[in-house]
Amino acid sequence: MKKDVKIQIKVMKDGPYDVSGADLLMIETVLNAAGRPYNWKSGGSIEHDDSYELCRCGKSSNKPFCDWTHVSIEFDGTETAEPAPSPVRPTTYEGQGLVMKDDKTLCIHAGFCVSEKTDVWELVEQAQDPEARAELIRMIRLCPSGRLAYQETTHGPPKEEEFPLEIQIITDGPIYVRGGIEIEGSDGKIYKKQNRVTLCRCGASKNKPYCDGCHAEIGFKDRD
Repeated sequence: MKKDVKIQIKVMKDGPYDVSGADLLMIETVLNAAGRPYNWKSGGSIEHDDSYELCRCGKSSNKPFCDWTHVSIEFDGTETAEPAPSPVRPTTYEGQGLVMKDDKTLCIHAGFCVSEKTDVWELVEQAQDPEARAELIRMIRLCPSGRLAYQETTHGPPKEEEFPLEIQIITDGPIYVRGGIEIEGSDGKIYKKQNRVTLCRCGASKNKPYCDGCHAEIGFKDRD
């Protein structure tokens, strides 16, 4: 990428995401022996220019890139998500030495918060146990949407991994934006920067531009 290119995502009105300066990669979910999501697997880089357009309507024949099908299908990409969500919106779960924040409005049903044996809500109650705490943190950090986050005290800063500014295309799923890339709405508003956030690319989300898990409901696929 050219150093003078600002890394940014612009949501185009009823159109694609106009991306500048961000690396683009494929990623897919790794399942464990029980068939539960357990980790992420990189699918490698996707060739692209310094600026490129990612499909938002879900109908492009050149996914993940836009091919302007949104025009012919008269795609309605109206954004309904709050640009700056209220700090009181997430539910707080307090454990010993760890506080988990849960913002359900960002959920995409990725499944990393639940295993065949336990889930993050049970583990936060066992945070005093080193193994339970480590597993809880692992599961929270795998959540791509930013629904789940943790901090060490009730009023302390969130603890986040340091990600590169990059965009990952989840196979048959949303766009995983990492590292706090600026997202500008079609009306010029700037969405709250987040270290982890997922954007809809199936066209069906009711919380645009964010993903709400509708891609699974409608059977969205990268390749028909």
